[in-house]
Amino acid sequence: MFSHINRSEFGKALPVQASHRFSADSAVFDDDNLVSCAGLVPVMALAEQAGLSRLLADKIHIAEPRIKSGSANPAPKLATLIAGMCTGADYIDDVDLVRAGGMKTLFGGVYAPSTIGTLLREFTFGHARQLDSVLSAHLAGLCQQADLLPGSGVRAFVDIDSLVRPVYGHAKQGASYGHTKIAGKQVLRKGLSPLVTTISTDTAAPMVTGIRLRAGKANSGKGAARMVAQAITTARAAGVSGLITVRGDSAYGNRAVIRTCRRHGAVFSLVLTRNAAVQRAIDAIAEDAWVPVKYPGAVRDPDTGAWISDAEVAETSYTMAESGPYPAFTARLIVRRVKDANQPQDTLFPIWRFHPFFTNTTETATDADITHRRHAIIETTFADLIDGPLAHIPSGRFGANSAWAICAAIAHNLLRAAATLAGTRHRTARGATLRRHLVNIPARLARPQRRPMLHLPSHWPWEPAWITLWHNTIGRLSTA
Repeated sequence: MFSHINRSEFGKALPVQASHRFSADSAVFDDDNLVSCAGLVPVMALAEQAGLSRLLADKIHIAEPRIKSGSANPAPKLATLIAGMCTGADYIDDVDLVRAGGMKTLFGGVYAPSTIGTLLREFTFGHARQLDSVLSAHLAGLCQQADLLPGSGVRAFVDIDSLVRPVYGHAKQGASYGHTKIAGKQVLRKGLSPLVTTISTDTAAPMVTGIRLRAGKANSGKGAARMVAQAITTARAAGVSGLITVRGDSAYGNRAVIRTCRRHGAVFSLVLTRNAAVQRAIDAIAEDAWVPVKYPGAVRDPDTGAWISDAEVAETSYTMAESGPYPAFTARLIVRRVKDANQPQDTLFPIWRFHPFFTNTTETATDADITHRRHAIIETTFADLIDGPLAHIPSGRFGANSAWAICAAIAHNLLRAAATLAGTRHRTARGATLRRHLVNIPARLARPQRRPMLHLPSHWPWEPAWITLWHNTIGRLSTA
């Protein structure tokens, strides 16, 4: 490695160099006792402690399969898929990783990717809803095994948003052109559009409470009220006893979502579309009502102690008019204004951009604005899913892709729970970091005195965290 570096270019030789001379036949794949992903042992043990296999067996029923053997043994097949996703699988063939070397010795009932693909193609919309119920129940089970939502006895946040995952084939069911934002610009992109809800607290990373795949051209708010109701119910089942605040952008600031929040006793904080009524309410705000808010880059005035910032916040009341089955409702309209970055430097009066959101929170306007802007935390979940199982939408069948997306959410929650049990350092780490530090660790499987033993690399940089995870999962099983 790096043995042919031009030393004169760098001034000195790189310290990482091959210490042996290898020949063409010096590497062979012949060891049945090598394990490529030793971290799957504690991760899947945690999944079983939260009841994954039992939930899959109880809730997934395919009564009329197209292929007779396609619906057989759905629980171990889906568990194999979820295990593969925890190692970084983003395509169906990647699941073969959990069958290599000593992996089949570590895990029983591991299925081939082709068999799993046959099962996924049997899924319809109704079967995907069965799997969705597994996601909710398994999250509740994980919360019993680890403190995933610290501070949820005081308050928690349900965030809802959608994204467009691109597809490139002509045979993808449901694929169509939808609006998405890339580098701050709206573009049309061919793909499928998952709608996602998450639950988080002030100190906890988001956990996925629901994910529903839709056509790429689907309106962002389609099915949002039902997803919010499901997310609040899942949060309560997961042990959230404090106040729940539902946050979303303008696609979800509608009467149906607001009524759902009120019915379930949740606070809402939703962006409103800038229509004429909202603009009149903003124009009616007095100039002396605007208060600077502390954002990054804000400084204190040395004379008055007030914050000097380009962002200011004010509030007024706003009544959402009666429409059909939805009665009129009045709540707070909190508006954040920032100076337009494109305005000329020599302009006499500042040009403001206004960002209103509708809420019934009891926080002050500045605190409510900061709380609302933290809705962007859902983007970290999107980044993890895109950098993992949702890097591709693998199947041509819509039902199979719906099941794939839900399994990706289950794997995401499972990794987050494992990170929590590994210690505070990994609690908010990215999914790719968790796979690199805790899951994708090579090991040699041995059986001294018929007792299974994993020999892992010495001087592993994250050994303390891995051992902590091991003791909190396997150690719990051995003492049970």
